[in-house]
Amino acid sequence: MPTQGHLSGSQRASFHDPLLDGTHLGGLWQTCPLWEHLHNPNILFVIEENWQSYDAAATDGDYTLTQSVTGAAAISTTTPGVLELDSNSTTATQGANLQRLKACIIPAAGKHIWAEFKVKVVDTFDKVEMFVGLSASDTAIIASGVLHSDNNIGWYCDTDNGVLLFSGEKAGVPAAKAAATIAEDTWIRLGFYVDGVTSIQQYINGVAVAGGTIPTANIPIVAVYPSFVCQSAGTNDPIMHIGPYRIAQLR
Repeated sequence: MPTQGHLSGSQRASFHDPLLDGTHLGGLWQTCPLWEHLHNPNILFVIEENWQSYDAAATDGDYTLTQSVTGAAAISTTTPGVLELDSNSTTATQGANLQRLKACIIPAAGKHIWAEFKVKVVDTFDKVEMFVGLSASDTAIIASGVLHSDNNIGWYCDTDNGVLLFSGEKAGVPAAKAAATIAEDTWIRLGFYVDGVTSIQQYINGVAVAGGTIPTANIPIVAVYPSFVCQSAGTNDPIMHIGPYRIAQLR
């Protein structure tokens, strides 16, 4: 089907192919000024990761991987554009904590943020402690089996059952909303839109989640970074496959 033009309710122009993206209309990216950014890079700060490479060198790498006893990350050799974050353990609370600490996002009034991550878990989904989203610098985003980061926006599971909650936490003041239940070896797209520091709307597989809004009191106003956690809940050795992700913020 040919590409179609679209004008959102906010008068933002965008283009999409309904066969390639059936959720664009009413979805997360229709309101993001990506088209305008192509002509003027001063409009947006954009982090776009396609996993063509991965470098976690301590001094000059883009990513910092911290082991909770164990854990590893490597570009997939079977699926293009995927990073495999491996807990590498069958012991509860052990695994990998990965952050891109060279590129920060700082929520602020009028500086709207759009973000979307694509992930799946194998071996197995209901034996994983996980986090996907933005977090302040923290070497143990999930510690002792619970969400530990005091400033974050993202999805987590610390109940060892594959049930994700959507989190917004500001200086240790958290809010959690229902999100989705993941399935074994099944991709899920996790997105959110931050309206300055007013509210956060989450999107699951391109669709806005009713009742899933995080209020002002729980929006962090410090530097947060792309962050991922894959730890074992015991018994199995879960591996998180991280597909492409994009984060855009008004400058």
